[in-house]
Amino acid sequence: MAAGTIRYWAAAKAAAQVAEEPYTAGTLAEALAGARERHPGELERVLLRCSFLVDGDPVGTRAHETVRLAEGGTVEVLPPFAGG
Repeated sequence: MAAGTIRYWAAAKAAAQVAEEPYTAGTLAEALAGARERHPGELERVLLRCSFLVDGDPVGTRAHETVRLAEGGTVEVLPPFAGG
């Protein structure tokens, strides 16, 4: 297990009602499961449309269960952005 920070942006931030929070998880899937438990409802729906960066690297189409998290790492939750 690794400890780090999840940062929420735009609609994800509004749904979670926090800009960031700590996680303790081994994979991205575990970190997101924890976020869903802490913020049931709208965040669950928003996460379905989000893309993710782990320590600055795009997750892309990789299965979240395969994305390992590092101690002190950062997960960025990026909903689709409109406009320019």
